[in-house]
Amino acid sequence: MLSNIRIVLVQTFHPGNIGAAARAMKTMGLTDLVLVNPRSFPDEDATRLAAGATDVLENARCVSTLEEAVSDCVQVVGASARLRSMPLPHYDEPDEMAQQVIENATHAPVAMVFGRERSGLTNDEIRCCSHQVSIPANPEYGILNLSQAVQILAYEVHRAWRKHDANHFEYQRPLEATPPSREQFGHFQEHLGRLMQQSGFLTQPHARTEEQLQALFARAQPSRKELSLLRGLLSAFETHLPKQ
Repeated sequence: MLSNIRIVLVQTFHPGNIGAAARAMKTMGLTDLVLVNPRSFPDEDATRLAAGATDVLENARCVSTLEEAVSDCVQVVGASARLRSMPLPHYDEPDEMAQQVIENATHAPVAMVFGRERSGLTNDEIRCCSHQVSIPANPEYGILNLSQAVQILAYEVHRAWRKHDANHFEYQRPLEATPPSREQFGHFQEHLGRLMQQSGFLTQPHARTEEQLQALFARAQPSRKELSLLRGLLSAFETHLPKQ
């Protein structure tokens, strides 16, 4: 189960933070690390601060985009301290996030995404996520180091996993209730946007209608089967549109 939980670091500037994050992961039983365009990796500082977690670094994968890092994941949680205009489902408490992550990781890969040291995740990167989570901290000084944030969320996930395992009961999610991967959800969003354009539903190019509808479906969290039904519905509507 823990092997299905992925830590994704986006454009990490200081290689030492990559090593410290790897150490934080290993202490909590996490091994899947993906790096999106790190400034410098491999790097001696990363190896030094990994402090024995070099196996996590050696198995880390580097990719060029966040989409590539999470396309096979059924849940992608973006860690962000800032309020966003896009109303994705938001966890105010990390332990609530961890419980659902563990449940989903029983069946498929999930990811927790951390942004740049200074600026965090961009709005476009948040749109690659299915959920957001914030770490409650001192409102007068809520600044966490990247590896500290990884440690806190990794701890909560490990804690939820221990509770889950102690019950000697594995929740059996019906196959039809399995969440779609981010790649599948992205194809649905593209299909929906294309149909709205072709049907003339979108008449104001600068309106946020498309973004708001995509956020609605993100909050609804349709299963893989339900998303397939929606794709079929869109395809049926599409056949009645005039050819362009």
